[in-house]
Amino acid sequence: MVQPATDSVDAEYVQIGRGLIVYVCFLKGASETMIDNMVKSVLKARLSKQTDGGRLVSILDLPGDIMIMPQSTLGGKLKGNAMKFNGNIQKEEGFRLYSHFVEKCEKAVASANVETGHNSIVLYGTYGNKTEVFSTESPTNGQYTHYMEF
Repeated sequence: MVQPATDSVDAEYVQIGRGLIVYVCFLKGASETMIDNMVKSVLKARLSKQTDGGRLVSILDLPGDIMIMPQSTLGGKLKGNAMKFNGNIQKEEGFRLYSHFVEKCEKAVASANVETGHNSIVLYGTYGNKTEVFSTESPTNGQYTHYMEF
């Protein structure tokens, strides 16, 4: 779900094809200067197997779609029996950085599409709202999770 339901509008769900789900959480100390490095790292990291099961390639080389989801719970630390989120950036600053990250990813994928003739898409969730991710008919190629810290 990229947009939760309101009194007047149903929740909006979107679907991507084969690709990558990127969960993003900004911690205190995050800044605009790290966005370019984040985009480059996420889009160029060789994390996906080619359809023939061959070598690992980047999401841009696959080609593949990208779903970007804000996920503030990644910044949680267990303290006693409760999760604390004291290390997370302020919501307004997180929204600004998240928006910039999404924008840069969209531009990079659009540019790669022009160069390669691919038709990859970037979709994203709304910052500060509940998100849901589920798969109805798309099998996964394993449950791979990679943590990248910038």
